[in-house]
Amino acid sequence: MLQDLRRAMDEVVLVTGASGYIGSHIVANLLARGRKVRAALRAPDDPERVAHLLALPIGEGGSLDVVKMDLFDAEQVKAAVAGCSDVIHAAAALYVGKSDPQKEVIDPSLIGTQNICDAIDATDSVKHLVHTSSTAAIRPTKYEDGACFTSESWADDATVENNAYGLAKAGAEKLVREWHANKDENTRPRLVTIHPCVVFGPPLSKRHLGGSLSYVEALYKRTMPKSLPVHINIVDVRDVAESHVRALTEGEPCGRYLVIGGDMWMKDVADILRTAYPDRKWPKGVLPYSVCLIAALFHPKMSIKWARSSLKRHCTFDAAPAKRELNMTFRQPSESIIDSIPPINDNNWA
Repeated sequence: MLQDLRRAMDEVVLVTGASGYIGSHIVANLLARGRKVRAALRAPDDPERVAHLLALPIGEGGSLDVVKMDLFDAEQVKAAVAGCSDVIHAAAALYVGKSDPQKEVIDPSLIGTQNICDAIDATDSVKHLVHTSSTAAIRPTKYEDGACFTSESWADDATVENNAYGLAKAGAEKLVREWHANKDENTRPRLVTIHPCVVFGPPLSKRHLGGSLSYVEALYKRTMPKSLPVHINIVDVRDVAESHVRALTEGEPCGRYLVIGGDMWMKDVADILRTAYPDRKWPKGVLPYSVCLIAALFHPKMSIKWARSSLKRHCTFDAAPAKRELNMTFRQPSESIIDSIPPINDNNWA
């Protein structure tokens, strides 16, 4: 057993999208465990993308190697994957005000994932692959109010026009699963996919305020006088990272794990922040649905289609398999919400 432990500690874990919100926390988790981490990102010379990674504490035996990897560059991807025993593919393009979702969201997801698969084929070192998917790959665009989705669900009605991010995440996951299914069961890497929802918790960089944390940033800046009538499922970024690391060795092979801490309305998020940080003004109340529809016509990060399909409706996701098979215990959403603020305050990020 001691030899197995030593061998595991010598193995290298590749994390793609390592400078991102989720990727950075995965790197932090692995380094704290004393793992050897190869952090892959497009611009390793950019201090905004790298400084927070270089500042992370490293446990005994651990190391951090930051490498350049553009997911569109097949040779760079092969170089990054070569020699690694574990791959956590966390790189993703976020759909926030993209003018060309096919080119800026869907193509990077599919081409990047295919290049990862091809790179694994080019080496015999990779034993474990954890692919970051999303609840966006689970939830269809059209659903009944109050629906609960499981790992059996797919966003099969997603299109470029109505749900580009869901289409990208579902497409990339189907690609990696089909690739995996066609490989020899005795030699293929162990595959698990992780499906976060809206992710809150402490950002490690100002760049992390995009994506999920844009909800918190909007409340922080009071960009709207009241909360939107939006229901969200929430998970802590530290729990997302933990689930990825556990999935390298735990859970069912080919498992599909939804990671969810809880759910609430945006008004509840604002109320929690108001109670925790009473010295700051936070939006009160909820914008009427009709006003939201009008605002969606002019807001750069909203659309009328999104407003009609998302506002005043709610759904939940079944995270029981992650609790049972990955032995996950999720933080309460209130803790994640509250812990999102100190780095923003301390660093004047908003």
